[in-house]
Amino acid sequence: MEKTVERLALYRRLLKNQLRNGKTYIYSHQLAEISGYSAAIVRRDLMNIGYYGTPRHGYEIKALIECLDVFFDKPDVKNLILVGAGNLGRALIAYFTKDKSEYNLVAAFDSDPLKVNLKYNGCPCHSLEKIADVVADLKASVGIITVPAENAQSVADLMVKNRIKGILNFAPLSLNVPDSVYVENVDLALMLEKVLYFSVHRRQEETGKK
Repeated sequence: MEKTVERLALYRRLLKNQLRNGKTYIYSHQLAEISGYSAAIVRRDLMNIGYYGTPRHGYEIKALIECLDVFFDKPDVKNLILVGAGNLGRALIAYFTKDKSEYNLVAAFDSDPLKVNLKYNGCPCHSLEKIADVVADLKASVGIITVPAENAQSVADLMVKNRIKGILNFAPLSLNVPDSVYVENVDLALMLEKVLYFSVHRRQEETGKK
């Protein structure tokens, strides 16, 4: 299910780009080509959310986006918070506040008094001591962690204590949370290692073919 949701989110982003570029219909093989998946996977994913295309026109892009919007637009995941207003945290704040129709980042938190009571891209930064009141007032249920590894677990514990049900974790640490809380880990260093590995091997393969 996790991979399906990930693909559906990608489809929605790609479809919105297609709509902005003036397209009104798209076939499954075309969506497959730009998403990197097979046409069979695309059709299966869209059938799972109750949307079907036609042999003549494929999928109506605007209607499909609306269907995906209904799938993703869950009231309990609208408001987000972020803990750790360092360089990465501020970059993410800028990203998530760019389009508030998609993501509603309502508050940031940091332990550095020089960052508290400031606004980053319109997002207020609070002291960590205020997280309980802010989360309750703004009804946030998703948290983003961008603190050093040594502080990540304590921040996760604080989020769980205050009823955060989903965590996007950028700290290079596996978090220990209850089964009722979903965690997605984003380890940038490991991702870069993967990119470096495959870039070297692809180059070697190309050299070997010449």
